Amino acid sequence: MKQLGVHVKPILPLWPLLAVMPAQAQTRLNMTEGVTDISQQVYGLHMTILAICAVIGLVVFGIMFWAMIHHRKSKGARAAQFHESTRVEILWTLIPFVILIAMAVPATKTLVAMEDASESDLTVQITGSQWKWHYKYFNEGVEFYSLLATMPEQIQGQINKGENYLLEVDQPLVLPTDRKVRFLITSDDVIHSWWMPAFAVKKDAVPGFINEAWTRINEPGLYRGQCAELCGKDHGFMPIVVDARAPEEFDGWLAQLKTEQAEAKAAEQDLLGMEMSMEELMTLGEQVYQKACAACHQPGGTGLPGVFPALKSSELVLNDRAAHIDIVLYGKAGTAMQSFDKQLTLKELAAVITYERNAWGNNTGDLVQPKDIDQARQGQ
Repeated sequence: MKQLGVHVKPILPLWPLLAVMPAQAQTRLNMTEGVTDISQQVYGLHMTILAICAVIGLVVFGIMFWAMIHHRKSKGARAAQFHESTRVEILWTLIPFVILIAMAVPATKTLVAMEDASESDLTVQITGSQWKWHYKYFNEGVEFYSLLATMPEQIQGQINKGENYLLEVDQPLVLPTDRKVRFLITSDDVIHSWWMPAFAVKKDAVPGFINEAWTRINEPGLYRGQCAELCGKDHGFMPIVVDARAPEEFDGWLAQLKTEQAEAKAAEQDLLGMEMSMEELMTLGEQVYQKACAACHQPGGTGLPGVFPALKSSELVLNDRAAHIDIVLYGKAGTAMQSFDKQLTLKELAAVITYERNAWGNNTGDLVQPKDIDQARQGQ
């Protein structure tokens, strides 16, 4: 099993029962120790319970094999005839009870600590959708989508796969180290699951509900995870990457992103008086389509029968310009068609709609300009 960007340290000498395992097997099979205090508590709890189970197994099977060898029929042994020993029944009830209590105490402490998201320094809303993550920094005015960055040629086997195949994104979630970060996790469509092994965080993203988690990262670095719920046909193409930075570096990045997003919003207003040519719209539209739409509607616009409708020769695309703009902007409830209003810029929205109305032989001749998208947003 491929480790998700986390170095797994060799098992400590405290566990002699497992020390005989090859180091490579430990790296491959054992859970990650992680880079947060909680993840290390979970790892320690896991190793403690595993050692207890191993000892119980050795004792139980040891007694069983000893009994079979020393009381076998070939040695003339005869089965004893006894039953309903009160002393034995008390022992085999009391001993497991004591063991379970010994295991439950540290487990409860760890679970309580995992659920305590109070007094956080930063809150991030995580929204899953098919098939990407949307991150919003509360009280900061910053939000963005994070999409798979693995090249289609690698997925299709046309070129060699990279080191982080299917575990790379175009824009990672950037978080500070040494600060308590609270996560509010939800979904736009189906159930997803935000899983980051290095943080010991795994929470379902459920439509209409908000689940809570938190982390405090000890070490800067890139950490990789995945959606851990079977959320649809592209479930395997929904990775998570967290870029943990020192607090000062994170503050600088956040200030820069605020400026860039403010400038981008201001620049969109300049587009309202702009008339783009068919060539410009089709070139940009094809790029946006391949990135945001081709996974469902297929590169040739043929869709997947019974799952995703075809755009090629579609009645809506060919004949209803307003409805076409509306469905790209706001999606369609009850289907996998999501809203692209916040995912794409005015220019990208205009370009991809123009492309869909003129590619694959549709040839409507319609040009959708940025101002048309803005008017649709205003309900005009």
